[in-house]
Amino acid sequence: MLIAGNWKMFKGPAEARSFFESFEQPDGVDVIVCPPFASLAAAVESGITTYAQNVHWEPTGAYTGEISPPMLRELGVHGALVGHSERRQLFGERDEAVARRARAALEAGLGVIACVGETIEQRESGDTELVLTIQVEAIAFAAGTYENLVLAYEPVWAIGTGRTATPEQAREAHAFIKGLLDRPVLYGGSVKPENAAELLGQPGIDGALVGGASLEPDSFAAICRAAAEL
Repeated sequence: MLIAGNWKMFKGPAEARSFFESFEQPDGVDVIVCPPFASLAAAVESGITTYAQNVHWEPTGAYTGEISPPMLRELGVHGALVGHSERRQLFGERDEAVARRARAALEAGLGVIACVGETIEQRESGDTELVLTIQVEAIAFAAGTYENLVLAYEPVWAIGTGRTATPEQAREAHAFIKGLLDRPVLYGGSVKPENAAELLGQPGIDGALVGGASLEPDSFAAICRAAAEL
């Protein structure tokens, strides 16, 4: 079971170090933290497996604001998120770019958590499987053979909204994704200590990508303990 915490644009180095002083990682679960770029070094220092929140596909170049796989490796970072819904929705990242980022990171020896998921409009119009097929197949074509690839199903309508997919909705989506690409699949979308055990206990759910609840040591540890107990 894998639990990854995506801190988004929260916690500078000082706050990150304070978090790690309080966080106790339980045995029996793999834990990843994904801090902002400014706090990557502090996370690496903690000894907890650290992923960046994004990565570019080129090793060097005129790409202002981006960071490359070799740079992450030099920092001691183990991997990167790619394709998070906020990158897709707010910054216009398309499936091709997500796939290229994933492949470049994996080729450089990094792990990757590649995010896929539908908006509420797409779900209500019955297009969930179509959207997931397009997103997953782009990743599969570019990087599907790499062992260090993990997928994360994050229904966009359940991110930062307090809404959560029902266990049945999550189970169905995970089964569909695995039918397209047989890789571990995390669930992401308002995972909290209160619902973690029920969600993580569903067949085909291999862990969680946690947002807001990963920002507090106690709540993140509680989710990790729920995973370790399953």
